Amino acid sequence: MLKLILYSSIIFLFTIFSNAQNGFEEELDSIQDETQAVKFLEIHKSSKGQLFVFNKEKHKTELAEELFKLGKGGNRVISNEIEKTHYKVIDKYAVPYYRVSYVYLDGTNKTKDEIYDWEQLILNKYQQGYKFKDLAKQYSMDVNATRGGDLGWFTKGTMDPEFEDLVINSGNSIGDLFTVHIPNKNLHYVVLKTYDSKMIEEIKVLKITEKI
Repeated sequence: MLKLILYSSIIFLFTIFSNAQNGFEEELDSIQDETQAVKFLEIHKSSKGQLFVFNKEKHKTELAEELFKLGKGGNRVISNEIEKTHYKVIDKYAVPYYRVSYVYLDGTNKTKDEIYDWEQLILNKYQQGYKFKDLAKQYSMDVNATRGGDLGWFTKGTMDPEFEDLVINSGNSIGDLFTVHIPNKNLHYVVLKTYDSKMIEEIKVLKITEKI
């Protein structure tokens, strides 16, 4: 009789756990957009879930590559003995990215005439055949001087609007050198266009973990 009661209790607990797990996964499957994903995270705070973005140019991990193969709503599950982690693709889209290199000249440390002289020196040396990355390492007053002035891929809205406007809308070709001045912020740049703009695929992913 005791064995029967114990067995029944185990079956009962397993049924509750199984139903709860199925309910969790059904709720996860029903998520269609970011708003629903945020609400899901609020309800399941104990799971310490999060929303994050994978960029196809920047993220080259095996997991990222698997997720990019999925369509919107696709789900990748990784399990071990104690927990199950879901990666659900909430959104999938392409974003225009831009890339340049620059020499930054700080207007708070130099006069207007000194800025002009430095710009002309850099422009002349570039025309004489000096590599821009070497000029950036020598003259730029920014931390990316160590990278030869390379800004990396960026999207609209991440840089100063005046800088972005000239980079995006100037009509310059790869290899062209031009200057950007933002006097009210004492920012001055000699900019080299290094790449044409390109659309880069991104996915917004919901990560949520449940105990097994």
